[in-house]
Amino acid sequence: MSIINNVTRLLDSKKIYYKAFELPAEKLGAVETARLLRVDPELVYKTIVVTRPKGRPILAVIPGPHRVDLKLLAATLNEKKVSLPTEREAEELTGLQAGGISPLALVNKGFQVVISADAKGHPEVHVSGGQRGLNIRLPVESLADLTRARFAIISIRDSENS
Repeated sequence: MSIINNVTRLLDSKKIYYKAFELPAEKLGAVETARLLRVDPELVYKTIVVTRPKGRPILAVIPGPHRVDLKLLAATLNEKKVSLPTEREAEELTGLQAGGISPLALVNKGFQVVISADAKGHPEVHVSGGQRGLNIRLPVESLADLTRARFAIISIRDSENS
C-alpha cells in the first residue's frame, strides 16, 4: 500500500488491524466505492457531517445505501433539531474534502461520532481513510473504540440507492 497518512499512522500506532485500499483520487460515493471494491454496499460506510444549534458538529457514520434520518439522530442526541450543512460547510467544519471525510481523521478533534446500529451486524466495515482515494476496512469495534462512538438507529435505506 503506497498511501500513508495520519489515519494509517494512527491505526499502526494503536496496533489496530486494517486493510487499506487505493481508489481513484476523485470524489466517490459509498455505493460507487463498493462497486469498485467489489463488496456489498452495506459494508461501505459514509460519514455525514451534521450540525446542531449549539456545540460541535456530529459525524453520522452510516451504510452507503442509506441516508441519515435527522429526526432519529436528533432524538438519539437529545437535541430538538439537527441539520445538514452544505458540502462546502462540511469541508470547512472538518478541514477535509467531501469524499474524504472520515471519523478516523477527526479523532480527538471534538466531534461526537454516532455509528448506525447496522454496523454491529458486521465484523468489519469500510470507511474513508481521511482523503479521497483511500478506503480503510477495519473491525467495527475498533472503529467505535477509536472514535469513542456510540451506536444508534440513525439511518434509513435511501430509495435512490436501492
